[in-house]
Amino acid sequence: MTAVFKEISSQWRRYRSDQNGAAAVEFALVLSLLIVPILNIVDFAYYGWCRMQVDNAAQMATQAAWKTCTPPTFLPATSNCTGLGTAVSNAAGSTSLQGAITVTSTTENYYCVNSSNALVTVGTFPGTKPSDCSSVGSASDTVGDYVKITVSYTYAPLFPAVSIASALASPITRTAWMRLG
Repeated sequence: MTAVFKEISSQWRRYRSDQNGAAAVEFALVLSLLIVPILNIVDFAYYGWCRMQVDNAAQMATQAAWKTCTPPTFLPATSNCTGLGTAVSNAAGSTSLQGAITVTSTTENYYCVNSSNALVTVGTFPGTKPSDCSSVGSASDTVGDYVKITVSYTYAPLFPAVSIASALASPITRTAWMRLG
């Protein structure tokens, strides 16, 4: 029995002093600790990229409204420009997110800039456009016809089981303005 015990003891000492594979085990332990933060970084980056695409879609939609409904011929655009809805939807869907972006609203109104440099609604849309901005204290300014387009995209994290990006706002909604006339 003592010979067996000595053999087991000798094997155990050799096993404990053997360094083969230690680096692989350490790497696996460190990697398991880093995988969750790495997946979260990827999800946050994807969220940021999606948000930029939605911003871009809103801007492209307003530019398409301006291009399609050439001022002043088609103003007010929401009632006189028949291709407005199609042009806005096509432009919003032309980003890399394609058809996943939806146009949630397209509104048009008359605005003037007040003394605080903020847009203020003037007149009753789509009624007669006011002749000047005297209602906000700027009689020398002209009234602008603005279109406001809001688009949205429903964000879904790439790694929902481990990502805290699930707590970010979804849907991502963005609004863009364009002066038509």
